[in-house]
Amino acid sequence: MIKLINEFGKMPGIGQKTAERLACHVLKQSPDEAMQLAYAIRDVKKFIKACATCFNVAEEDPCHICRSTERDHSTICVVEQVADLLIIEKTGKYHGLYHVLCGHISPLEDITPESLTIEKLLQRVKEIPAKEVILATNMNMEGDATALYIHKQLGSLGVRVTRLARGLPSGSYLEYANTAIIADAISGRNEMGHP
Repeated sequence: MIKLINEFGKMPGIGQKTAERLACHVLKQSPDEAMQLAYAIRDVKKFIKACATCFNVAEEDPCHICRSTERDHSTICVVEQVADLLIIEKTGKYHGLYHVLCGHISPLEDITPESLTIEKLLQRVKEIPAKEVILATNMNMEGDATALYIHKQLGSLGVRVTRLARGLPSGSYLEYANTAIIADAISGRNEMGHP
């Protein structure tokens, strides 16, 4: 039981008390129900991989979003993490493609532009060719620096570059915002100025 509590406690946002409650919940479950959780965790690690096009997670490559013929392939929404993509998808307001950076620029953490998928994004913008790139990085110092860097890189490609707008306070993280706020930010995105 202590091992299970410790493993739950390693998860982001899970404190000691929550880890204990989760472990007790698993203990109360029938063997079949507990094994369903174990199988789900196993399957995520065994079958889920990054899409080679957008870096979303999926069982197939390319992912269902990249393969979809019903989405706007001229618009790319750039997010830091898969969790940000999921929250934007929940709004139902965005119907284009995505690009997951797999982080943000942070010199203090030794995360450089080369550590991210920015080069792949630039290739995609040229190949599609994209008409609009929405920079949906987090509204904090690292997210703003990442958006500014990408904006400068896109400057010579003649693509419209927008940034999420109202409803997202400075210093906030997309994955913690509710879908109504994200929907407003997508609808009210702003054109970014010249780099």
